[in-house]
Amino acid sequence: MSTEKPSVLFVCVHNAGRSQMAAGYLRALGGDSVEVRSAGSEPRDQINPVAIEAMAEEGIDITGNTPKILTVDAVKESDIVITMGCGDACPIFPGKRYEDWELVDPAGKDIETVRRVRDDIRSRVEALLAEIAPAA
Repeated sequence: MSTEKPSVLFVCVHNAGRSQMAAGYLRALGGDSVEVRSAGSEPRDQINPVAIEAMAEEGIDITGNTPKILTVDAVKESDIVITMGCGDACPIFPGKRYEDWELVDPAGKDIETVRRVRDDIRSRVEALLAEIAPAA
């Protein structure tokens, strides 16, 4: 990782649910101590409305986010790349830290299921943040 604040890229296929929730948590919990990005290999045209609802219950507003296409530059500019079902579409570069979080895809799921995914993401983000930016 760089000597400056760490940079994390969350990647899922559609960049409309899991990666957006993870980025929302890391921004909310990490504040200015970490740089946050999210992207998808096949981004949707909007954020999953059930994911928006589940995050709003936590006081985190992700309505202004837009799904983005995963680019080589986004990976190059990140210290840590966390994938969530993106598979072979994620470029690999030496010197980067890669993790794969196996999470249920919230697309088309009910609010109860999305809450469970959200809570799983929160615990993983809290553990990551404690490791990479303990002062946050």
